[in-house]
Amino acid sequence: MKIADLRVLLKVAQLQSITAAAHQLDMSSSAASVSIKRIEQALGTQLFVRTTRKIRLTAEGERYLPLCEQALGLLMQGQAAINEKQECITGEVRMAVSSEMGRNLMRVLLNELMDIHSSITLRLHASDSRADFYRDGIDVALRAMKKGVAEELNLYGFKICNIPHVVCASPSYLKLNGEPSVPNDLSEHNALLYKLYEVVHADWEFYDNTQQYKVKMNSDRAVNDGDIVRRWCVDGAGIAKKSAIDVADDLLSGKLKRIIPDYKIPLTEMWLVLPSRQFISPAIRLIRDELKSKIMALRASLLAKHILTEDEWPCDDEHKA
Repeated sequence: MKIADLRVLLKVAQLQSITAAAHQLDMSSSAASVSIKRIEQALGTQLFVRTTRKIRLTAEGERYLPLCEQALGLLMQGQAAINEKQECITGEVRMAVSSEMGRNLMRVLLNELMDIHSSITLRLHASDSRADFYRDGIDVALRAMKKGVAEELNLYGFKICNIPHVVCASPSYLKLNGEPSVPNDLSEHNALLYKLYEVVHADWEFYDNTQQYKVKMNSDRAVNDGDIVRRWCVDGAGIAKKSAIDVADDLLSGKLKRIIPDYKIPLTEMWLVLPSRQFISPAIRLIRDELKSKIMALRASLLAKHILTEDEWPCDDEHKA
């Protein structure tokens, strides 16, 4: 019985479709059907009931599936242990990232790693919509989330860093429209807004040592792609509230300027999350470590130029769920 056949079996059971499973596994439907038949012949029983519309597990299939999952997980752990011992970075990485991270920081990072480790293959899912591990065939996802959400959801993974946010604008926009000095001034400016699942994020929150502020922003545009918000900002179309990681290069080069720096925005967190420990591989550990290194270098540069302070971008120890 082949390991590849077991992967097909699990994917077909998850998606209840040979065609959908074959699509995610980059194989033909006929090849996927042959894999299922090969397992059934080896076991001497039928694992699926096939109808014209869908496929479902038989009683024997229901009993066999958790054992198959356990066996495949142990085989993957064994392969990972051997690779780590041999310092061999290999295998396929199926990863979900936001559109902005995919186009910029992660694109560069992954290119560099794959130039060094040519045995790595990549399947990248770049979208601002949240990827589903099983539906989208993803092994690992890079997610930004509010502080404490990872623990509440009991996610397994690695905390990469805290994420500070800044309000920024291009020098040309500020020269033409003036520079706000307090949160209430922002309502007089054009905001470049981000939307997700048709929800436009027009309420911006700030705080200082004495109180919190909530400003309803005026805007002539919104988009479901964070990188377009950043590009509009560089173009001088308005002001934006952005992750300091996403606009670090623009702030360092002077394309963007941070505004109202005396008022802070609540931190979020960046996590590398997986459906289970079984999906951790040497390649994913390498991506984790290189990503932390890249982000800490950006942090150091922003601190050195006094664009952010250490209090605004706290650096804590890696947390494992």
